[in-house]
Amino acid sequence: MLNWLLIFVPIAIGLEFTMPGSHSLIFIAACLAIVPLAGWLGRATEQLAHHTGEGVGGLLNATFGNAAELIIAIMALRKGLYPVVKASLTGSIIGNILLVLGAAVLAGGMKHKEQRFNATAARAQSTLLTLAAIALIMPAAFHYLAGPGGRIRENDLSLEISIVLLFTYGAHLLFSLRTHKQLFEGEGGEESGAQENAWTLRKSVLMLAAATALIAWVSEILVGSVQEAAAAFGMTSIFIGVIVVAIIGNAAEHSTAVIMALKNRMELSMGIAIGSSLQIALFVAPALVILSHFMGPQPMDLVFSPAEVLTVFLSVLITSQISSDGESNWLEGVLLLAVYLIVAVVFYFLPDNA
Repeated sequence: MLNWLLIFVPIAIGLEFTMPGSHSLIFIAACLAIVPLAGWLGRATEQLAHHTGEGVGGLLNATFGNAAELIIAIMALRKGLYPVVKASLTGSIIGNILLVLGAAVLAGGMKHKEQRFNATAARAQSTLLTLAAIALIMPAAFHYLAGPGGRIRENDLSLEISIVLLFTYGAHLLFSLRTHKQLFEGEGGEESGAQENAWTLRKSVLMLAAATALIAWVSEILVGSVQEAAAAFGMTSIFIGVIVVAIIGNAAEHSTAVIMALKNRMELSMGIAIGSSLQIALFVAPALVILSHFMGPQPMDLVFSPAEVLTVFLSVLITSQISSDGESNWLEGVLLLAVYLIVAVVFYFLPDNA
């Protein structure tokens, strides 16, 4: 683990209080600080999975990994920065299923040549991803088909769709953690003496909570400086929201998913990567829509830009094709990463008003 990078945690915090105008330095320090914190979050989740099983372990990692993104989104929500919120949501969804899953499949495939996981569980998650894509496509389609006369109904439409998504996410939790939990348990993979060095349940929970709290704090500092740093580096705000912030926000899931894949624990790795995207699309996004009715300057809708909707749809399409057969290899990881690079290039050149 790159524990020496932990020195950037107090550096980032110190710069935020002593040199608040040095946005580029704060941005770089915060990025470097999140890397080791993500490693500790991954280790705590791995230890906790020994006590809870692969299914619950994957859910816990997705939840704690998304905690920073949720906190950041709520802060932006209170300020009415809805384009920033939507861009970060889009970036989190595609970042997890393309970048995180792609890196995990590539790393695991390079070591184990071919890895297997439960195809039924993978198909269930793929179907939920398709639902998430539909939930983003339909409000955007309504926006452009209904025209100006339909704009006044978009908030009500988004609220009702959000309730459906939350209900569906609850059904997914019931399916994966209770009625069909055996599909997500996995076969254990390589333990490599983990039982001898296993943490207690209490220590695992405390480390998980501490790492999450620090990641949330540093992520808040990062987002506070990201727009000014982006201007200094010549990047657009949409690229920052969809790509840069998402990569940093997904650092926890990225680290843990790759580690689990290297240990041939693909159920847990898939649960982290795809499960995190599902949680963003089916829980975080609709929850933010509902919260906006109480804490935002005005209600937020689910109308994403055409570029964001198309990107999510195509990302879900290739992820479903790769994950539905219950097998993975390094080439499939390369394909996912290639799609992510193409998406990143497009958003880099895409103007802010697109």
